[in-house]
Amino acid sequence: MRNYFLAILLLLGSMGTLKAQSEAYQFFTGKGKKIDLKQVLKEAKEMDAVFFGELHNNSLGHWLQLQVLKGMQAENPNLVVGSEVFEREDQLNLDEWFSDQISESSFETEAKLWKNYATDYRPILRYAKQKDLRFIATNVPRKYASMVSKSGFGVLDSLTDQAKTYFAKLPIAFDGTLPGYEAMKDMMHGAPGNPEFMMQAQALKDATMAESLVGPLSAGEKIYHINGSYHSKDGEGILWYLKRELPDLKILNIHMVTQDNLDKLDTKHAKGGGIILVLPADSHTTF
Repeated sequence: MRNYFLAILLLLGSMGTLKAQSEAYQFFTGKGKKIDLKQVLKEAKEMDAVFFGELHNNSLGHWLQLQVLKGMQAENPNLVVGSEVFEREDQLNLDEWFSDQISESSFETEAKLWKNYATDYRPILRYAKQKDLRFIATNVPRKYASMVSKSGFGVLDSLTDQAKTYFAKLPIAFDGTLPGYEAMKDMMHGAPGNPEFMMQAQALKDATMAESLVGPLSAGEKIYHINGSYHSKDGEGILWYLKRELPDLKILNIHMVTQDNLDKLDTKHAKGGGIILVLPADSHTTF
C-alpha cells in the first residue's frame, strides 16, 4: 500500500511538472506578480496609449498582440492602431487599401513589407481593416535613418521640405545619456561606424514614431502601438519623446521577453515595462 501511494505522488508530481513546462506564455507585473490577459486588458482600458514592445521574429508574441488588439477594440471601436513596421511613406498605401481603393495584393506589392509580414503582421492588419480602424504608419523611412547613422542629425537639414514630412520636426531633441542609448553605444564598442551617429539614428526613429502619435492622442483618441521592444523598454525611446509633448499621458508599456522558466519573472526584466510578457525561450521564430 505504501508503494502504491508513493507511485501516485510521483505521478501527480510529474503531471505538475509537465503542466508547468507546457505553459505557452505568462504575463507579469513589474513586481513579478502573475496576471492573465483579462487583467492586462482591464489595465489597458484605463490608459490613453498602450505600447506592445515586441521581439520582431516571435510568432507567439505576434498572436498575443492580436489578442490584445481584439480586446481593446471590443472596448473602443474607435481605437487607433500604429506600428513601427510601416514607414510614413507607406501611409497612402495603407489608407487606399483600408478604404478599398486598392486590393490587398496591390497594397502588398506597393508597400515596403518586412520579410515576416505574411505570417506575423498580416493578421493584425486584416483585423484592423475588418473593424474599420485607423492605422498609422509611424516609422521614419529607413533611408533617412541610414543617412543619420553615417553622418548624424545635421544631414537632415539639407533635405527638401517634402522629405522632412517623413520624419520628426527638426531640430530633434536628443539625450545620449539615457541608459538605452548608452547600452547601444556599449554594444558597438570596437565595431565600425560612429556610435554617436548610430544612437542619433535610433533617436530619429523614436522621435518620429512619437510625433506620429501626438496628433491623435491630443485629439483624445486612444492608441495601440506595436514596435520593437527596444523602442519602449524601460519607458525610454518613443515614450521619452511622447512624455516631452504630453507629460500627463497615461501609458501602458507591455514588454516582451523570453525565458527558460515561465513560472517566475527574471529580475533583470522587471523594469522593462509596466507589464512583462514572458515567452518560452524555445518558442517559434520566423527568422
